[in-house]
Amino acid sequence: MKSHAELKKRVLSSLAQRPGKSTTLKDLSRRLKIRRKDEHRALRDLIEELLAGGVLSADSRGQIRYGGRESKRSGEAAGRARVVGTLSALRRGGGIVRSDRTEEEIMIPARFMRTALHRDTVAVVPFARPLRGRGAEEQRREGEVVEVLRRGTRTVTGVLERRGHFYVVVPDDERMRRDVYIPAESASKAGDGDKVVVELDEWTDEHLNPEGTILEVLGPAGDARVEVTAVARGFGLPLSFAGKVLEEAEALPEEIPEREIESRLDLRKSICFTIDPEDAQDFDDAVSLETLSGDQYRLGIHIADVSHYVRPGTALDAEALSRATSVYLVNEVIHMLPGRLSTDLCSLRPQRDRLAYSAMIDINKHGTVEKYSIRKSVIRSARRFTYEEVQRILESGKGEFSDVLLPLWKLSKRLRSRRRRAGSLDLDTPEAKFAFDEQGLPSGITKKKRLDAHRLIEECMLLANQVVARHLMGNQERPAIYRVHDVPDPKRLSELAQFVRQFGFSLPGREGITTRELQKLLDAASGSDVENLITEVVLRSMAKAVYSTKNIGHYGLGFRHYTHFTSPIRRYPDLVVHRLLREYEHPVNNRRREELRKSLPSVARHSSERERIAQEAERTSVKVMQVEYMKRHLGDTFDGVISGVLNFGFFVEIEDLLVEGLVRMRDLTDDYYLYDEKRYSLKGRSKGKVYRLGDHVRVRVLAVNAADNEIDFQVESR
Repeated sequence: MKSHAELKKRVLSSLAQRPGKSTTLKDLSRRLKIRRKDEHRALRDLIEELLAGGVLSADSRGQIRYGGRESKRSGEAAGRARVVGTLSALRRGGGIVRSDRTEEEIMIPARFMRTALHRDTVAVVPFARPLRGRGAEEQRREGEVVEVLRRGTRTVTGVLERRGHFYVVVPDDERMRRDVYIPAESASKAGDGDKVVVELDEWTDEHLNPEGTILEVLGPAGDARVEVTAVARGFGLPLSFAGKVLEEAEALPEEIPEREIESRLDLRKSICFTIDPEDAQDFDDAVSLETLSGDQYRLGIHIADVSHYVRPGTALDAEALSRATSVYLVNEVIHMLPGRLSTDLCSLRPQRDRLAYSAMIDINKHGTVEKYSIRKSVIRSARRFTYEEVQRILESGKGEFSDVLLPLWKLSKRLRSRRRRAGSLDLDTPEAKFAFDEQGLPSGITKKKRLDAHRLIEECMLLANQVVARHLMGNQERPAIYRVHDVPDPKRLSELAQFVRQFGFSLPGREGITTRELQKLLDAASGSDVENLITEVVLRSMAKAVYSTKNIGHYGLGFRHYTHFTSPIRRYPDLVVHRLLREYEHPVNNRRREELRKSLPSVARHSSERERIAQEAERTSVKVMQVEYMKRHLGDTFDGVISGVLNFGFFVEIEDLLVEGLVRMRDLTDDYYLYDEKRYSLKGRSKGKVYRLGDHVRVRVLAVNAADNEIDFQVESR
């Protein structure tokens, strides 16, 4: 039987998912999957307690709903509109709550956070808007957290420290504003300075630090392997699959039934192949090309049909939805699906019959789509290529399947040229590639090379995603999930124009900066000393791409219709798109249409949130390994470029390694420096020495703090 506190959390969380709606005790019991008599009694007693306390209210028919008194501290807010949403804590303090219903964002000042933590589901009472004043309507609303409805996480990773007669864990995540008090009996499991995973106790008093119990000792803080494991634990990434999930996966048959093959387009005799990174284990897309009469082609994009194996209502589907994406840490992949599916049954391995969804697209010599079909298919990949192998064929004009690859490359260049003319941005951000020694520690860092082979596949996938998005829209808009990218904030674009001016670049457009003008800027900066910097700042000026049921288009790509269809092994929205394609093969009645309209938005929001978490975890794991690599280079000197200027110093990126470190103001001992925020620079008051954003400097590695993922540089004279 659940504890009183846990049952209360489940009840309030369930009711908070349907703010403003009433429910019966019977319906609530069914949603909470309460079956035993003692659990029913406990639920009834709890509801009576919450009704008496004013947390819940009941109407004349006995139906209950969330809403009553707030708290003693927020009593004056009782009866005012509450907003329920997810909290994103900020490192500088405070946070932002996005409403689950309207997506309105409410700023929470630090003093009004109470006991809320990052990713918690909270109830907020917004403050009153000012009646007058410049820009009053445009200002982001502020508010106060009045109740924590559901914790976003129950665990925290951090370093155990002894402080006198007691212990605390200092959280790794700076958004966790308090150290966690650890009882002595729990601290005995670990040593001072160990990286640990802590389960938080109930925390209701903001005047006291939260308390917790050590669940797991990962090892000494600062050890790279320990730190990467801590990244996974800290972001709540599951490192294993539950037994039921694995059982369902293992029970799936290896052989494809003949009746299934007969119901599909049989493409096993068509030549198709996969092109992936050298270390890839899952191959979820294959391509083919057939030359038709004249300068016309039939391009085939064949995507693993995961929807055939992962069905709604199964443990596999529930787990896939929960994870929503695979996570690619620097030395480990945390898959969305078990290996039985991701690297076997759904992977388009060579010389194996595999089920797929195939987009067969007829294109003319100008890159215009003339017609298409999207069919369930069965394929047999003829070859597993790496990007490097394909690149050698493109450069030499010779090699296996060169008669397909060369015209495919020619077609992809036409598609790219057409896309760029329409205003699509090419934002190639550099990525670090690591070499590891026998102990699993980094022995080298290089930049990943962008090859023509990468661009070939990217153009094919971009086209397939556009075609599928248009198909889902149909003659009448049908419920679906799209990949959307909103237009940037004009203020950010104005700041971008001002920023690039100091490097000799310009951004015209008094009526608004277009994607074509942004691409001209990127082309102008290409090959320059500040190419990476300009690309990064352009990216920061953009809105974030998300999943949504509202098709507002994709600003960065310049597409009116775009979705994610091509990676169902590693992205849950792609799996949903495959299911919708299957469902829309036949007319959908109004009842089913309404069910989809209600269910898909929450899938889109959850997938977007999990994607953000995955990206943050991936970046953090890269930083861990970069810091570990630099530990071996204490005292060494490197050439770099100033990538950020603040009032406490400036950041320098070592371009060849993509490693960033800080030159602190206290280590600039040759003068007293003044910070010029508008010019992104520091200027010496006496000698006039200036350090500007984009300047080249030579630095020495002064210190490396692996526990905090920090690198300190000192400027060296050339």
